[in-house]
Amino acid sequence: MRQMHLVGFLQAQNCTTLASSWRHPDSRTDFLTSDYFQEIARILEAGKFDLGFFDDRLSMPDRFGSDHHHTIEHGIRCVKLDPIVTLTMMGAVTSRLGLGSTASTTYYEPFHVARCFQTLDLMSGGRAAWNIVTSLNDGEAANMGHAEMMEHDRRYDRADEFVEVVLGHWDSWEDDALIIDKASGRFGDGDKVHRLDFKGRFLHSRGPFTVPRSPQGRPVLIQAGSSGRGKRFSARWAELVFVAYHDVASGRQDYAEFKAMVAAAGRDPEAVKVATLCYPICAATRAEAEDKAALIARLPLEIDALSLLSEALNFDFASKGMDEPFTDEEMAGIQGLQAIRDRVVRNTGKKNPTVRDFMVGSGRGKPPMDMVGGPKEVADRMEEWFATRACDGFVIGACVVPGSYADFVRHVVPELQRRGLFRKDYTGPTLRDHLGLARATRGDWQPRMAAE
Repeated sequence: MRQMHLVGFLQAQNCTTLASSWRHPDSRTDFLTSDYFQEIARILEAGKFDLGFFDDRLSMPDRFGSDHHHTIEHGIRCVKLDPIVTLTMMGAVTSRLGLGSTASTTYYEPFHVARCFQTLDLMSGGRAAWNIVTSLNDGEAANMGHAEMMEHDRRYDRADEFVEVVLGHWDSWEDDALIIDKASGRFGDGDKVHRLDFKGRFLHSRGPFTVPRSPQGRPVLIQAGSSGRGKRFSARWAELVFVAYHDVASGRQDYAEFKAMVAAAGRDPEAVKVATLCYPICAATRAEAEDKAALIARLPLEIDALSLLSEALNFDFASKGMDEPFTDEEMAGIQGLQAIRDRVVRNTGKKNPTVRDFMVGSGRGKPPMDMVGGPKEVADRMEEWFATRACDGFVIGACVVPGSYADFVRHVVPELQRRGLFRKDYTGPTLRDHLGLARATRGDWQPRMAAE
């Protein structure tokens, strides 16, 4: 029977993607300690989650008013720790939970990314995953020594080369390259470690790579591109795809279209898992969950939405009045998360929405409140999405940390297990085992090079 996949959506920062989460009276505030993240890891592993995954940006939100003061004052994602280091602390207290993190192809170097994630894969016994992103705003560019953000499609062109280099390095060592024979003094077989010597349009990388292969062959590749170019990139490279579908009907359509893109790229659509974002608010009963939701709904501030919109769309929302429409030129010039722009136009029915329309139509900074209830109500919603092929699983976001994860594991996971929709235990030690993917072999990605 087909089984759904569950991903814990995490941030190595002072809040979740919801800036208001730190304000909740039950949220822990010791986010600068390892124990904070290790408790989350233990909860997710107790719930048999496939992995915990860190979203990441290389700047705090300071596009609104071109200043960071409001970000600090209101705690709007202003603390951003290194997610790889944080994951190692989580990996130390778990033995099965997958460990995923974002790393930018725009500002990092492929050899560095390859070494970090392959090392994490070895240290965790084959549980690592790399979320491939192309960074999206000027704040990140400024922090990383660039005058401005690279154009959207060009970032993806560079990312294609970047992934090719990373995969090439991960293939450098054959599985049996290590000998480690003290008697003969022979450490390894030099003929089974290969130099890459990659020379592309954007990137050069020589090798040889310095980290041997891991128990799952190589880390799992994650992607979350929502533009046309991003979806083509995902169809070519990703093994786990994160999406944010907004209703079952459109989700089914987008899911089917994306799976067709995967098939067109010469890959098995069933081997590429699609997980949609949700923020379940659950409790033992529906009434109790609704009380929790009422409190959560009071926490977001207007400044949260304005700041996060400015960051995501790479446009200073302080430069316009609340009820001033965007011009055609401004709408066309948005180079951040264009899916947010398109959703606002669709939801408001306005080709030239105002700042207030963007706040309302995007829902930025607020939980969607469309999955509130007891075990049965939340499981019913998830089963509808999963059974009708609108997704292969869910990325579980939190409104309270760690309470949202604990509530979900306590109340909803047992109901999903009772229905036969979700595993009762891990079937193997590696993340590929959790996802139902075969161990990666050297060169198995090479046919994807023909995909455009």
